[in-house]
Amino acid sequence: MATDPLGTQFWPRVDGSRILVVPVGSIEQHGPHLPLDTDTRIADAVAHTIPDALVGPAIAYGASGEHEGFPGTVSIGTAALEAVLVEYGRSACRWSDRVVFVNGHGGNGPAVRSAVLLLRYEGRDVVWFPCAVPGADAHAGRTETSMLLHVSPEVVDMTKAEVGNVTDIASLLPALRGGGLAPITANGVLGDPTGADSEEGRRVFEQLCTRAADAVQRWSPSEHGVIS
Repeated sequence: MATDPLGTQFWPRVDGSRILVVPVGSIEQHGPHLPLDTDTRIADAVAHTIPDALVGPAIAYGASGEHEGFPGTVSIGTAALEAVLVEYGRSACRWSDRVVFVNGHGGNGPAVRSAVLLLRYEGRDVVWFPCAVPGADAHAGRTETSMLLHVSPEVVDMTKAEVGNVTDIASLLPALRGGGLAPITANGVLGDPTGADSEEGRRVFEQLCTRAADAVQRWSPSEHGVIS
């Protein structure tokens, strides 16, 4: 069965036994070539491929404080995002048996994890799935750019794609946590998007969607409430 968008449904047609999938993204800089809602677009696209589910409208604002050195970024912070997700889960679980938060932004992780753990402690069957790609560059690089060239090619401007800071992310974490991205990458990119390719993006995206669908089907959350 195809996935249905919750926003287009009438309440009598919403079956309480179905799975509700909720994309969680961010509004943050993604270099000079990708839009501010890149993470939201990817999470939403993944969510819409999960079979036999309702997909809620995306929660588009996230915890993106590390990007606030760049215009356009709007972060509501970890505490606010956690509160939104908790109240969302409490409300949705009044009629939906299961809820999956599909997270598209790594900085949302602490908020999503804490919210899901609280909801599960309260007896609600809520989990989360991270849109993480093994081996990907960190931010607005080849991987994200390739995926967006597949998902939303009309919003990608490859004429403005530039190499950013290509240092291994593990080495950058202390500086990133201390002062955000602006001091370590003038253009907001961590990686090299110049070789991005839509066909590569299709392969990566389809692998991610397969993982998401399989994880939802297995429904075996870890101690942190994550399915993978």
